[in-house]
Amino acid sequence: MERAIAHVRQNSDGTWAEPHWLGEHLEGVAELASKFASDFGNADWGLVAGFWHDLGKFLPDWQVYLKRESKYDANAHIEDYQGRPNHSTVGAIHSLERFNKHPFKAFNKNPLGRIIAYLIAGHHAGLPDWSNTAGSITSRTIENPLDEPIDQRYYHKEMETIKAIPEAARFLEQQLPVSIPTGNREIMYKPEQLQLWVHMLYSSLVDADFLDTERYMDSLQHDVRGNYPSIVTLKSTFDEYMLLKANSAPENPVKKPRQEILAACRAAAVEIPGFFDLTVPTGGGKTLSSMAFALEHAKNHHKTRIIMAIPYTSIIEQTAMVYSEIFGDGVVLEHHSNLDPERETRQSRLASENWDAPIVVTTNVQLFESLLVAKSSSNRKLHNLTNSIIILDEAQMLPTDYYRPVLSVLQGLVDFFGATVLFCTATQPALEGIIGSGAVKGQTIKGIEGVRHIIKDPDTLARNFVRVQIEKPINEIPSSWESIADDLKRFDQVLTIVNTRNDARTLHALMPPGTIHLSANMCGEERSEIIAQVKGRLKAAEPIRVISTQLVEAGVDIDFPIVYRAMAGFDSIAQAAGRCNREGLLNATGCLGRVVIFYPPKPAPVGFLRKGEDATKTLFHQYEQIELSQKLYTAYFREFYSRLNGFDAPEFEGLLASFAREFKFQFRSFAGKVRIIDDTTHESIIVLYDGEKNSSFPLVEELRAYGPNQGLSRKLQRFVVNVPKPLFNALKAVGCFEDIHGYTVQAGPGMYRKGIGFIAEGKQFDPSAYVI
Repeated sequence: MERAIAHVRQNSDGTWAEPHWLGEHLEGVAELASKFASDFGNADWGLVAGFWHDLGKFLPDWQVYLKRESKYDANAHIEDYQGRPNHSTVGAIHSLERFNKHPFKAFNKNPLGRIIAYLIAGHHAGLPDWSNTAGSITSRTIENPLDEPIDQRYYHKEMETIKAIPEAARFLEQQLPVSIPTGNREIMYKPEQLQLWVHMLYSSLVDADFLDTERYMDSLQHDVRGNYPSIVTLKSTFDEYMLLKANSAPENPVKKPRQEILAACRAAAVEIPGFFDLTVPTGGGKTLSSMAFALEHAKNHHKTRIIMAIPYTSIIEQTAMVYSEIFGDGVVLEHHSNLDPERETRQSRLASENWDAPIVVTTNVQLFESLLVAKSSSNRKLHNLTNSIIILDEAQMLPTDYYRPVLSVLQGLVDFFGATVLFCTATQPALEGIIGSGAVKGQTIKGIEGVRHIIKDPDTLARNFVRVQIEKPINEIPSSWESIADDLKRFDQVLTIVNTRNDARTLHALMPPGTIHLSANMCGEERSEIIAQVKGRLKAAEPIRVISTQLVEAGVDIDFPIVYRAMAGFDSIAQAAGRCNREGLLNATGCLGRVVIFYPPKPAPVGFLRKGEDATKTLFHQYEQIELSQKLYTAYFREFYSRLNGFDAPEFEGLLASFAREFKFQFRSFAGKVRIIDDTTHESIIVLYDGEKNSSFPLVEELRAYGPNQGLSRKLQRFVVNVPKPLFNALKAVGCFEDIHGYTVQAGPGMYRKGIGFIAEGKQFDPSAYVI
């Protein structure tokens, strides 16, 4: 019998390369999966999953299909042909059989066989459900791995066929794994963490599968992976930078407090791994101090990587730029969450990130959807969270309706996978103890255990950082945009922050020529250019007026003497205040910066923004003087939490936690409910923008000619805009977009205008969908 084939590819001259033999592929995947899983004490689980994941490819039907349908096409191993043979089910059934002896009669007696069955059945399509219960979004499950009742005779026949193949037989009788989950028996006292363990095993398998496939399909891309400096080297580089910065920093009121914060972070880094929080006022140097903590902690406790998760892509752009200036190009991985292709191909899967860099700057959405969803290309990175340091920048932006699953996986990463988590913000939310007042349909949830506070007295620190006065509105009567514009025209330097993209465009249209507009209607490349321009004009003391959405509130290092803020949640107001008198330079003149709160013509959009606004109104009624202190933040979040509808929107408790001991997880159903950002309302498009330094035009042509790869995908992230679906559908219907290897690209000029961003004049759509 001919050797079984796993994958095929063509050489650059059009000839066929030697096939990727299936036996070699199984051995390669097993070796890598075992290595990855060994980081959390389960090398034997990774080894067996790797050996069994593609057993179905030994079947003659699959081999005939691969050769016939692909015509030795490079996409042959991706399951995107109609009527394809199923190659995942055999390995899943074999796992159930080996663990239980009688798979179709008594396998419920031993749940351990289900673990590897989950991994193998979903190694392309994503982790499946255990059973097809009411509300399940798929009928392909572990209990019933096909879309029709299991035909026992059929699978017995298939297994007999595979056992008769000498090359295959040696993979079947592997010794079963015996290591306990995460190498820690304590996990059995917290069984909800078993779903995280299965996710980690799954990540180990799919990343190993992708990497071994990439090694054959794209050796050049494979060879450049992992060529990064060590944590020790990065720390040395960082320390040199910080010393130079300290020696050259000008004297100002915030210099000494920043140095004290930095020293506190370095001192705390020697403590044992776990949960920490860093609560410092805006402008306190969180970006650098948190990295100082992380590098020191990593060196002391032999951590492998640092992951910083940030709520907005605009902050990612700035933060990654700061770190790249320190560490050099190519060291920091900037990974957005808004450029997943509409359809997966071989190339897009292999180009997906696995976070093997020592420093990763990413979004909250990317981090938590990767931890919670079932998609293979998203999950592949998770095993690299083992023994990592996770910095949650602007922790107040964690999605409250996902607190139950988010806090659970964070607790699991710390307790069982060696992670350290740092909550980092000026407005620390209440994440410890019991969260919720019980007023939300009687619902409360358990918060994080054992958080250590790097800053012992944040209110005293806040008083040392007083740089602004908050001016409450006299009443709750809305102002017209015209009157607000007239107010703003009185100032040479003023920043105004509003609640929606449409509000920003409306107010900007009423301002004098030269006023800068800034919103997420613009791609990241243009936003970075504009922010750099704003900083330059402020530094030169030139007149400058900016109308922006809240994307400038967190992490964008700009410093205005006056900031106007549309009524919003108190955390947003505090963040807006961080863009005012940031360096404390006005203090030397006996003045403070002014943060003026106003009621716009329309309230904030219904939902979390409106609930935050209403909670702030309550706070304004209760406190005569508004000071930026942890006391007020705690009062605000308590009021805000009491207005929420719940903390478990995707039903983590019912779908993943409730039947954990039996390993009866509804992975696919749970993932179908995870919408940390509601991607049902927006679509991501790559726009055509020719910037001062970079242009999307040649990148789009490269995508068209060669398809995606990691480097190209990272560059294209700078040119993405999220468009409301009604508008997207209307424009798509008239040919305004084209699909290029699964990516949606602006088809021609006219829809993107410098200084304004994405536009669609004359089209009918709801502009309130433009938020941020």
